[in-house]
Amino acid sequence: MIERIYLDNAATTSLDEKVLNAMMPYLTTGFGNPSSIYSYGRESRIAVESARKKIASLLNTRPAQIFFTSCGTESNNTAIKCAVRDLGCTRIITSKIEHHAVLHTVEYLNSAFKVEVEYVKLLPNGHVDLEDLERLLSSSDKKTLVSLMHANNEIGNLTDINAVGKLCEKYGAFYHADTVQTVGHLNFDLDNTPVHFITGSAHKFHGPKGSGILYIKDSVKINPFIHGGSQERNMRAGTENIYGIVGFASALELAYENLESESKYIAGLKNYMLNSLRTNIPGVTFNGDPEGTSLFTVLSVAIPKSEKSEMLLFNLDINNICASGGSACTSGAEHGSHVIKNINANPDQVTVRFSFSKHNTKSQIDNVVEKLKELI
Repeated sequence: MIERIYLDNAATTSLDEKVLNAMMPYLTTGFGNPSSIYSYGRESRIAVESARKKIASLLNTRPAQIFFTSCGTESNNTAIKCAVRDLGCTRIITSKIEHHAVLHTVEYLNSAFKVEVEYVKLLPNGHVDLEDLERLLSSSDKKTLVSLMHANNEIGNLTDINAVGKLCEKYGAFYHADTVQTVGHLNFDLDNTPVHFITGSAHKFHGPKGSGILYIKDSVKINPFIHGGSQERNMRAGTENIYGIVGFASALELAYENLESESKYIAGLKNYMLNSLRTNIPGVTFNGDPEGTSLFTVLSVAIPKSEKSEMLLFNLDINNICASGGSACTSGAEHGSHVIKNINANPDQVTVRFSFSKHNTKSQIDNVVEKLKELI
């Protein structure tokens, strides 16, 4: 059987067997509703609260500030919309390379409620221009929400949460950081980080899909985003996804147990592929800041456009290689990647994102590079 090479871990990761084993009791015998007062319900309630305590401990915060959601998208929507509805924010500062879970939410608020939206400038390498952010923050007395992601999901650029948070403190703004790509991959110290909201999604670090978290700083008081029950301390109605919650905690614990060794290993794979592509693919360049302030799991590759490279993702798939794409101008697509358009709008390049996990190997990367040489 031909091996499929999976290099799209920023989209989702495989479920770790240890995480599945932790979830299994709550997929079978531990089926009680946590809101029920009898033994089955109490057992499920204990599982939920134990998971909350574990996650809070790993992120260095208090359990009361962790809320369970269905995914990062729901968490982002909750933070941004409630900042407008409940915190009185009439202005949002974000960037044009955020995930659509943020951009589309901000666009909706601008259209439906006339919330003012301003976009911070980007540096040539795709990083947020912090000087421009301060200029924007100082230019208005309106109550403002800053929403800037920690690591970009397409190019991997990292934004300094502490630097942004300190600027928000200086000018009295609220700060939401989309940390979906970094929870489970980087260490957090939330009790000592100037941020009001962060978000996480278990399937980005070998946990289950459909399980997310929202951190809400205890000084921030918002109302429920979903109504119809008193779950999550009256913050999110709906019967809890017990096995997903247990899976989130298990995956996060596993990720942080092995973070040092696995991050070093994965970073090595990324650098190995970057250097191999430079050696073997004429004209190749890289989007963002891959050898600087960048997440170790993501490599965005820009390949000279040709008759062959335009169908590159399709041909990679035929050859059992899984990666994702995005470019300012791609054949057969009306709209390319909004991220690439805003940092590298070169119509003569085709972009492929490769993203790595602990399950990838150098031999897989060698195979991919050889196949790219054949295809281009």
